[in-house]
Order: sequence, then C-alpha cells, then structure tokens
Amino acid sequence: MKPIWVVDDDQSIRFVLEKALQREGFSVRCFASPREVLEALEDDAPQVLVSDIRMPGGSGIDLLGAVKQRHPGLPVIIMTAYSDLDSAVSAFQGGAFEYLPKPFDVVKAVELIRRAVEESLREDVADAAQAQMPEMLGQAPAMQDVFRAIGRLSQSNVTVMITGESGTGKELVARALHKHSPRAQGPFVAINTAAIPKDLLESELFGHERGAFTGAQTTRRGRFEQADGGTLFLDEIGDMPFDLQTRLLRVLSDGQFYRVGGHQPLKANVRVIAATHQNLEERVRQGHFREDLYHRLNVIRLRLPPLRERREDIPMLTRFFLGKSAKELGVEAKRITDSALARLATFDFPGNVRQLENLCHWLTVMAPAQVVEPKDLPPELLGAPAAPLAAPAEPPGAADASATTATPPPPLGTEAAPAAPAAPPDWLADLARDARRRLESGETEVWDTLTRQFESGLIHTALELTRGRRIEAAQRLGIGRNTITRKIQELGLED
Repeated sequence: MKPIWVVDDDQSIRFVLEKALQREGFSVRCFASPREVLEALEDDAPQVLVSDIRMPGGSGIDLLGAVKQRHPGLPVIIMTAYSDLDSAVSAFQGGAFEYLPKPFDVVKAVELIRRAVEESLREDVADAAQAQMPEMLGQAPAMQDVFRAIGRLSQSNVTVMITGESGTGKELVARALHKHSPRAQGPFVAINTAAIPKDLLESELFGHERGAFTGAQTTRRGRFEQADGGTLFLDEIGDMPFDLQTRLLRVLSDGQFYRVGGHQPLKANVRVIAATHQNLEERVRQGHFREDLYHRLNVIRLRLPPLRERREDIPMLTRFFLGKSAKELGVEAKRITDSALARLATFDFPGNVRQLENLCHWLTVMAPAQVVEPKDLPPELLGAPAAPLAAPAEPPGAADASATTATPPPPLGTEAAPAAPAAPPDWLADLARDARRRLESGETEVWDTLTRQFESGLIHTALELTRGRRIEAAQRLGIGRNTITRKIQELGLED
C-alpha cells in the first residue's frame, strides 16, 4: 500500500498525524507546503492525501484541484482552522473526500483517514458503461405479477385502473402499458387531476374555444385531443370533481366530447388509464365518486405493491437510483455496502419507491465517502430517536474542546503527560441554565457570547498553567500555535 501524505505548515499537526497513523500501521510522508507535494507527484502518488487549506506556500483548495486533475480517484481530506462556509463548500466542490475542521480529535481523524484508505483500495464493482436501463425494476413475486399483467394487456386497448400507495410508480406502469400496446406509436399524455384547480381542470381535459371565458383569447386543445390515437393517463382520479366525473363518463361511453364553449362534437380516440391511491369503493359509498364511472374505469385493475412487500427489490433499486442520481449531478456514482442495504431493507418506506429515490439522491450529495456505510444513512430513516429540543445543546466551542483528546507532540526527551480526568458534568448543567436564562430573556448572539467565554476560559487557564508559554499551552490544549495566537488576538487576551 502506498503511504499517506500529510501536508501542513504547522509542524505540530504533521507530528501528531504522523505518529498516530504510524501507530495504526500506516506509512506516512509529510510535507510543509503544496509546492513540495506537487513536485513529489511527478514521481509518485499517495494512497490518501491530507492537506491544510491555508499555507504560506499555496492553498489547499488549489492543491486539491491540481491533484484531482492528475489522480481523479485519489481521496483528499481537507483540514482547516478556518471553519467557515466558503471553505467547506470549496472543498466539497473541488472533490474533497471529507472536510476536517481544526482542532480535531486525533482518533476521529485517524478513523476518517482509514475510511479513505479503504475507499481507495476498494475495487470498482459497478459497470460504468451500463447498457440501457430497464424501464421497470423488480424481482419480487408481487412485481412479477405486475409484469405478467402488463404482458397480457400488451395487445389490448382496454381501460385499466392502477391502484397503490403514493410513490409506488403508477405512472411508470401506465407508460409501460402504453409502450407495449397497439397505441405505442401514438402520444402518451399524463395529467394529475388533483394538481389542477377545479375551475381549470375542465379546460385542461377538454380544451376551450376562443372567448369561452375570461382570458380565453385563443382556441386550446385539451388533453383528450392531445392524446388522440394514444393513451391518456389520469392520475389521482379519486380527486376529480363530481361534475367533471359526469363529463368523463360521457366521453368513455360515447367516445366524443365538446370543448368548453364549443358546439361541435369531437371524437375521442383515446385509451384511458386511471390511477389512484385512494379506496374508490369507499368514496363511492360516501357519495364522492360516481358508481357508474367507477365501474367504467375499473375494467382491469392492477394493484402495485408497496415497497415493504417487495423488500428483495430494495438493493437493486438502490443501486439503480444511486447511478441515476450520479448521472443527473454529473458525479461518480456512489456504491453501498451490503450492511447498509440490509439496514435499508428493514425500513418500511411509507413513501415507497419515490422515498427510496429521494434517499439515494440525498446520499449522492451528502454521504462523505464513495462507499455508503450504515452510519452514513439518515437517522430518521432508520428510526433513530431524535434529540429532544429541550436538551442542553453541545457547549459552545465543543469542537475546540474535543481536541483535548488529541495527543500533541510532547517536548523532546520528555514523556507525554497523562490525560486529565474528565471534568465533572456540573459545568454542563450550569451552561444549560445560563443559556436558557439568556434565551428566555430574548438576548441575541447567545452562541457567540458563550463561545467567547468558553474559549477565553480554556486559553486563560492553559496560559496560567504554562506561565504564559503559548506553544506549550497550545500543545496542552491540543491545538496549533497559529490557532492559539489567532484566538488570543480575537478574544483580546494579549494583555
């Protein structure tokens, strides 16, 4: 395995990472500037590159761009003491594997680097040049029944009613029915009857003549005319207004209709496929849906199974949607581990296939690595309990405090001091009470105020213990000398 390269102008950071990675069995090569890295890249390449973002010899973002041009698949981790939005966005836009704010927990940093190494060593398992994607996916018995039904209907023009929960893919089935029917050469026109206001729906379906109503300045062809010779898909048919149900019934019965404001009958050479997620029988009993229209539409019924009834299809669908999302975003498709797929298969997906597709889009954008692991999945998806709103927030400056677990380089020839015992939790309760008091009183900038107090207290205590020696204080706090100098200036601790 190739070595891990670390580039940072702060010698203490290089020392900490080098020793921590060597303890884990990694080979490490350190650099003090981006120029040295670029020179080394002429003859060699690392397994993973860990780079600071701001250095006297150049920018880590520029280095990231140069490295990605030469080695597109090389994982690059960007470190920075300037944890601002622009830095984070620039890092990820440049193709960074992850963004690591300073000061950091060394254990977590090593774990992140190990993950990047695993990614770089993982062989590509996805075929980049896939053949044309199938129009529908499914190996579960319930989906095989749907495929068989589509096959049996392939030579028919009969009206079909598609039922199923929201997000199960009813329009996909309607398109498949059209594609494999004698009307395949004709148009496929879809309309969601629930998405169009009642006053406009009639005109949308049947068209209107010029001057039929205010704003009708030209004659307009409706969806029935647009679908002539083909298929009209009426989604969410259960939400169609009652008076329009009568007009639709007439079209299905007589095969003709009138535009709004028109007097000339028009022929409707259209196959109608309707879909709903509602219980139409119940709506008929309640008087919200015409019984005669229901029987006219319900000639052949196709029920689409929810995703929880076809869990064996989740791995296939997940990989498909990850590839689709990557293609849409113009990025490399992410892969997903078997353990992550197993976790997904336990979820009921109330939003069905649409929810799974949205999840894959989220993972493509938000997952930190190219390989999705269980810990990358959103907690709400897996039913993880959400943090209560009333719980005390993480103390201001906790990111800085976490660095106290890092092991800074000890003075040469000395042993590192043992870690101090964990602070009692009383201060957290005091912090929570103080924060609550400030928030209830309507005070603004509570975060900034408490953060300054927290950081000032830490630095003042460290300087007091080290008798004002900044480098030693920074080492004990687990931060770099540049960081402590900058914080002293920002917090007004110069005196």
